Amino acid sequence: MAWPVQFLFRGLRTVGLVLLYYVFSIGITFYNKWLMKGFHYPLFMTLVHLGVNFCLSALTRRAMQCWTGKPRIILTWEDYLRKVAPTALATALDIGLSNWSFLFITISLYTMTKSSAVLFILFFSLVFKLEEPNPFLILVVLLISSGLFMFTFESTQFNMEGFIMVLLASFIGGIRWTLTQVLMQKAELGLQNPIDTMYHLQPLMFLGLFPLFLYNEALSLSASEKLFRVTELSPLLYSLMTLSAGGTLAFGLGFSEFLLVSKTSSLTLSISGIFKEVCTLLLAASLMGDRMSKLNWLGFAVCLCGISLHVGLKTYYSKNKVPSIRQLSSKGSELQLPLLRQNGDKCEDSAADDYDDEEEEQEISLH
Repeated sequence: MAWPVQFLFRGLRTVGLVLLYYVFSIGITFYNKWLMKGFHYPLFMTLVHLGVNFCLSALTRRAMQCWTGKPRIILTWEDYLRKVAPTALATALDIGLSNWSFLFITISLYTMTKSSAVLFILFFSLVFKLEEPNPFLILVVLLISSGLFMFTFESTQFNMEGFIMVLLASFIGGIRWTLTQVLMQKAELGLQNPIDTMYHLQPLMFLGLFPLFLYNEALSLSASEKLFRVTELSPLLYSLMTLSAGGTLAFGLGFSEFLLVSKTSSLTLSISGIFKEVCTLLLAASLMGDRMSKLNWLGFAVCLCGISLHVGLKTYYSKNKVPSIRQLSSKGSELQLPLLRQNGDKCEDSAADDYDDEEEEQEISLH
C-alpha cells in the first residue's frame, strides 16, 4: 500500500475511533442527566451499571481467552481483598457521588467541576511519589483553580449541594486513580489489562456502594411505582432497559478508550478529552438549556489551558525520560477521561521488545 493511502487510512481510522469514544463519553453524561429527571435513584442506577459492566467484562474475558488460547488472570482471595478492595471502594464512591450530583446540577457545571479532578490526581500522585515535583505544576494548579472559580462565580444555575458532591467525587477520584495506577503497576497481580481490572473491581464496588444505597434509597425505591410497585409489565421492562443501557454505555466507554489508545496513542486520547469537554458544554447549552455567562466561558477556557499545559508537560518529559512505571489517570463522571496519561509508556525490562504487541494491548485505561 502506497504511503499516501496508508496515511489516509490511518487518519480516517483515528477520526473514527475518536468519534466512537465521543459517542460513549458524551452519551453517558447526557444519559445520566436525562435519566435523573424522571428516575431519582442514582445509587440504584449505579448498582445496575456495575452489574452490567461485570457481565460484559466477564463475557469479554471469555472471548479474549477463546481468541488467544491463554487463560485470564484470577486473583487469590487474599490479594483480592487486601490490594483491590481500597481501589474498588474509592471508585464506587467517585462514580456514585458523580451520578448523584445530576439530581442537583447542570451538565456544564458538572463537566467543569469534574475537570478539577486533575488537581487531586496530581496531589495524590505527589504523595505516593508517582509524580515528580515540577515548578510548572504550580501554574497548572493556578490555571485550573482560577478557571473553576470564574466558572462558578455568579453562576445563575449554581447549586451548592450538587457542587460539593462533584467536588468530593473529584477528590475521591484523585485517590481512585492513584490507587488504580499502583494496582496496575504491580506486575505480580497481572491486572495490566483494564478488562481484567474491571472484572475484579465491579463486585467489590457493588458491595461498597450497597450500604449507602440501603441507607438513602432502598426504602423509597421499594415504595416507588418505577420498579417494585408497578401495576403493568411494560413500565417495569422500560425501566430495566433504560438502566441497562447506561451500563452498556459505561462499558462501551472503557472499550472505546482501549481501542483509541491501542490503535493510536495515549496522547491522542488526552487531546481528544480536551476537545470533548468543549463539545459537551456546547451541547449542554444548545440541547439542555444550560446558561453560561462570558465570565463562565472565560473560566472554562482558563481551565482548559491548565489541562492542556499539563498534557504538554507530560508529553515533553516522557520524550526526555523513559518512565520506570506506567502512567494512568482519568478525568470525569462515571467513566470520564484520563488526564495523566503519557505517550509511549514502556516498561524498562530489557526483554520488552519481544512483547511489543502485548504491551500495546495493555497500554490502556479504565473508566
